[in-house]
Amino acid sequence: MKKADKAARILEMLEELYPNPPIPLDHKDPYTLLIAVLLSAQTTDKKVNEVTPELFKAADNPHDMAQLEVDDIKHLIRQIGLANSKAKNIRRLSEMLVEKYDGEVPANMELLEELPGVGHKTASVVMIQAFGDPAFPVDTHIHRLCARWGLSDGSTVEKTEADCKKLFPKSSWIKLHLQIIYFGREYCPARSHDLTECPICSWAATKKRIAEEAKNLPARMRNKKKASA
Repeated sequence: MKKADKAARILEMLEELYPNPPIPLDHKDPYTLLIAVLLSAQTTDKKVNEVTPELFKAADNPHDMAQLEVDDIKHLIRQIGLANSKAKNIRRLSEMLVEKYDGEVPANMELLEELPGVGHKTASVVMIQAFGDPAFPVDTHIHRLCARWGLSDGSTVEKTEADCKKLFPKSSWIKLHLQIIYFGREYCPARSHDLTECPICSWAATKKRIAEEAKNLPARMRNKKKASA
């Protein structure tokens, strides 16, 4: 099956499974979304949503956040991984928003990437979810699944992003990155995943890929497959 045909079928299936995927990070505006996405690096969305209520109660805008001490921010996000560096970035990012943009989050990819702690993926998420600008943020779920499905070689997240943008229509990007994330969480985990039983991997993955990942299945899962064969 050609990649384009495969992508079209995957898009159709994901649209049926997740017609209206919710944004997983709780927020009320571009600024709180930016902070939540920054915090989500190497941390689960669930943990971020547990921490942000108290953080945003103390400061939910750049002006107030810039007035907090770094140690105060760190204390409020202490359950989050990399809390020390994230606290510093949040404080300096907030100061820059006040100094350069009158406290507003710029709706511009390049300007967002100039902010401390904001990389390409974070900027892409903000652009797509806060401003509705077509972008294709690639997280670990998307990177892994697109490699499994044979849509990209999985060499880098940048390559995966470029390949997906070529394969999927631009009009689908706003929802698609969330649809793939939800599918990965529900059906396609990183470990102990039997590709032959996955709604998409079972037909989209190559025989070589299926065989390679089968070797990493726990013995109990391999034995179960042999018994049912």
